[in-house]
Amino acid sequence: MAADWKQKCDSQWQLGAHGVPMPDSVDWKSVFEKKPFERNLLQNPSPYGVNHTIPPPEPHRSGMPPPPDRPPQFEPDGNFSGWKTNTEVLPYDTSGIPPEAVVCHLPQYRWFSLEQRVDLKAEGLWDQLLDEFQPEIVIEDWYEESQLNKSIYQLDVKLLGADGKTVIKQHTHNPEENLECYSHTWKKVSHVFSKYGPGVRYIHFLHRLKNQFMFELFNTKVTDSSIIIKTSKASGQ
Repeated sequence: MAADWKQKCDSQWQLGAHGVPMPDSVDWKSVFEKKPFERNLLQNPSPYGVNHTIPPPEPHRSGMPPPPDRPPQFEPDGNFSGWKTNTEVLPYDTSGIPPEAVVCHLPQYRWFSLEQRVDLKAEGLWDQLLDEFQPEIVIEDWYEESQLNKSIYQLDVKLLGADGKTVIKQHTHNPEENLECYSHTWKKVSHVFSKYGPGVRYIHFLHRLKNQFMFELFNTKVTDSSIIIKTSKASGQ
């Protein structure tokens, strides 16, 4: 019976053809049921309820404070289940303002962070695959070109060891936006981990989005975040 499940996994993903180690000690029934390859291992990849195939909605700016009976909104709307979230309030930026100037209002910026940790063995992968074969790990993310600031998006992905703390490989991305001409689209971010060495057991995925508040909240959205394990590896490995 165990051999049947092993054969099903081989047929499903062509593991043997790709040179993937397939020891008999692996619970192949569990692997087949969890389907760890070619699927998104992140939970709730589109917490704002939008996707990158449709242009992001244009923000409506009233420029007016909310009514006295309605408290101001400082946190973005969305379904953030599956994500650990955090907000970091940034100091007011007074650079470029003359000392004698009288300022009535300044925008306040905040980093809104969303993070997840993926347990690769719990998702159906096994030691020999991760340590010997080291399959490609494909990261993809789409963030809104909100033009709220020159820096509106940051990505930090870490491949972690069995203790959940040791960083084996890391990828960061901190783009700077061009604010000289207006553009409001989704921007794709992607990275492929390969040849990362043995010992990887977890992936920590974190992105930070910059929000702006002045009378009302304007946020930077993200969508279609993904971590996908391939049955292939980089050529020459």
